[in-house]
Amino acid sequence: MSIIEKKIEAMGLTLPVVAAPLAAYVPAVQSGPYVHTAGQLPLIDGTLPLTGKVGAEITPEQAKDLAHTCTLNALAAVKSVAGDLDRIKRVVKVVGFVASAPDFTGQPGVINGASELLGNLLGDKGSHARSAVGVAVLPLDAPVEIELQVELAD
Repeated sequence: MSIIEKKIEAMGLTLPVVAAPLAAYVPAVQSGPYVHTAGQLPLIDGTLPLTGKVGAEITPEQAKDLAHTCTLNALAAVKSVAGDLDRIKRVVKVVGFVASAPDFTGQPGVINGASELLGNLLGDKGSHARSAVGVAVLPLDAPVEIELQVELAD
């Protein structure tokens, strides 16, 4: 078990099995030293725990927790191609999508759920560039979706 997976367990969390794709794509692709994940929803055992728009049916705090779940799913996707999460040299970029009520403007706070988890797990290697984007709707009416780009060490 990798050091990062031990940290995940120490936090009382579990690295999930890679979520099955919902359409014609793969969960992650390696190109050179980089792994790009597909957008990861906050699926737990194949189901969404909550659906709807942040700022309406979903609170920002609930959405932040869902971003945390998306990030665990994204790390599972990284592991599926990297073989070992300890190969992560750096998280390069996080892209977060938040299905938002028309007047909701707190997308950065929601996506902090991803950024904070990566920082806690990886320290300085978890510092990254980021986009937090509000959208009208996400697949399956998910409130949050996260993509990662990581650089791997040899």
